[in-house]
Amino acid sequence: MTCAQARKTAGRVLAGQDTPPDLVSDVLTVVSELVSNAVRHAGGVTGFQVTVRAGQVVVEVSDRSALLPHLRPASPHTPGGFGWRVVKTLAPSTFVRSHRHGKTIIATLPAHHGTRPAP
Repeated sequence: MTCAQARKTAGRVLAGQDTPPDLVSDVLTVVSELVSNAVRHAGGVTGFQVTVRAGQVVVEVSDRSALLPHLRPASPHTPGGFGWRVVKTLAPSTFVRSHRHGKTIIATLPAHHGTRPAP
């Protein structure tokens, strides 16, 4: 699965739920970060799901790697490294579930309009 495919799938799920535009943007950002990291660092996406529940949107991305994501120190000499920070800012209750085939990252975004956490 590519980022574009995942974003398109997420967009379809959210379109049928009357999701506020700022939440759609946040969800698509989280989807892009998690899928691109799975492709770049973890052997590709092995599972993907977006679920709208009462008061929240849940994004689940599985990959083949057992390595856990981590915050990298910001450095002007090293490009990138901000994705996990972005995910944790937009979806503060994100957690990782390890399993024998790799891991699944579950990012939960609150569906309350205008309650985006401060960076």
